[in-house]
Amino acid sequence: MSDVKVSIKNLYKIFGPNGGAMVSKVENGATKTSLQAEHKHVLGLNNVNIDIPARRIQVIMGLSGSGKSTLIRHLNRLIEPTSGEILVDGEDVLAMSAEELRNFRRNRMSMVFQKFALLPHRTVIDNVGYGLKIKGVDKAEMNERSQKWIDRVGLAGFENNYPAQLSGGMQQRVGLARALATDAEILLMDEAFSALDPLIRNDMQDILLDLQEELHKTIIFITHDLDEALNIGDNIVILRDGAVIQQGSPQEIVLDPADDYVRDFIKDINRARVLDVSAVMEASSSDSGLEFASTVILEDAMPAMVKADVTHANVMRDGEVIGKVTLAAMIGAIARPESNDEEQVTYR
Repeated sequence: MSDVKVSIKNLYKIFGPNGGAMVSKVENGATKTSLQAEHKHVLGLNNVNIDIPARRIQVIMGLSGSGKSTLIRHLNRLIEPTSGEILVDGEDVLAMSAEELRNFRRNRMSMVFQKFALLPHRTVIDNVGYGLKIKGVDKAEMNERSQKWIDRVGLAGFENNYPAQLSGGMQQRVGLARALATDAEILLMDEAFSALDPLIRNDMQDILLDLQEELHKTIIFITHDLDEALNIGDNIVILRDGAVIQQGSPQEIVLDPADDYVRDFIKDINRARVLDVSAVMEASSSDSGLEFASTVILEDAMPAMVKADVTHANVMRDGEVIGKVTLAAMIGAIARPESNDEEQVTYR
């Protein structure tokens, strides 16, 4: 497992004039609804504990009002917590002085916003280089580094255009290039693709995954869209009313939802596109002659098995057999109905 890059411990955020005094009430069972009704305070985050691994994509998701955007804004202290700890490489972000926090934001953590947040009076290359300008990088180096990322996100030839001359997808590419240009270790992405049309959104997800394969940043990605979370996330945290309901790999979320709230998220997804053969393998080996890498998804494995006219195959990792997958197990994982208080739920 990767080293922990960001550790969030016992984090509470309660909005209101006396938030600190409200923490004990939440600890004693006050809900978001009761805190608002009885004490006129709003529960933003409720005892959040998350360890975010280095060099991976950590998705934080939930419905509107679940606290996901509130949480990400705590990491660079755009919002101050009511109580708790935020550690980056073991360093307490909440203990940083004003100068230390400025340097932290400039050098170690970049942010990509949903609404692009581009400067309308500056060209693409000047927008991309803005963070470098703030850091005091000279003009020649700033333009060289900016051009590199403009090229990488597919905007070569648009360096001298203004934001208003670009489509929404192109503007978001500028925002991504700006965040990457500072070479920060951590990238915060708050609903970064949510304002885009579906096809452009998928294209941006592919660009992000391609860049991550090369750069290995620690990316913390906020979304309300499960398909997006499953597509890009190495790990997923699901929030409800400011509290962590479940966290784990995409496959863990799909195979073992924590409660009905999570089941509602996953009920309509195509499991065959999420689950890979390692998720449904058994601890034995096959003599069929067919082999799958452990990361092959069921959607690809099942037709290959049918074509080979076999019912089982070996699962491989680093040239070694790590298990056997059967056609029956794959069909069962895709078709398995969820249960709710022991009652079977039928999906059409």
